[in-house]
Amino acid sequence: MKNRRNFLKNSALLATGLAVSAPLLAKSESVNSKSPDFPGIIFTQKEQGRWEGKAGSHVPVVTVKGNMLTMQTFHPMTEEHYIVRHTVVDKNGKLLGAKTFHPTDVRAISTIELPNGFHGKLYATSFCNKHDFWLKEFSV
Repeated sequence: MKNRRNFLKNSALLATGLAVSAPLLAKSESVNSKSPDFPGIIFTQKEQGRWEGKAGSHVPVVTVKGNMLTMQTFHPMTEEHYIVRHTVVDKNGKLLGAKTFHPTDVRAISTIELPNGFHGKLYATSFCNKHDFWLKEFSV
C-alpha cells in the first residue's frame, strides 16, 4: 500500500510540474530564443544541477520515424528507483502523448503518434522517482 501511495504522490507531483512548466517553457521561448532555464526544478543534459552525472540515465532519448516518435530513458527499473512517466509536449504546452510506468516494467520506453505532417519544436520529459524531472528539447 505504501508503494502505491508513493506512486500516486509522485504522479501527482509530475502532473503538477508538467502543468506548470509547459506553458512557462512556451512563454520563455517566445520571450527569447535561449533554452528555458529553471534550475533545481527541470534538469537537462546541459543543466544537471544537483544531479550532475545522472543525465545519461535520465534524459530521454528520442527517435522519430515518419510520424512515430519513440522515447526511451536508459534507466534501471526497480521498486526503489524507476522512471515514473514520459510526456511529449509541443511548444504551446499541448500534451501530445504520455505514458506512466511501474517499477515492474522492464524498460522505460514509450511510443506516440505525432499529428500528420507535424514539424516544430517539442519537449520530451522523463520523471524519476528519486532524481526529479528531466527535459529534452528537440525539433521534428
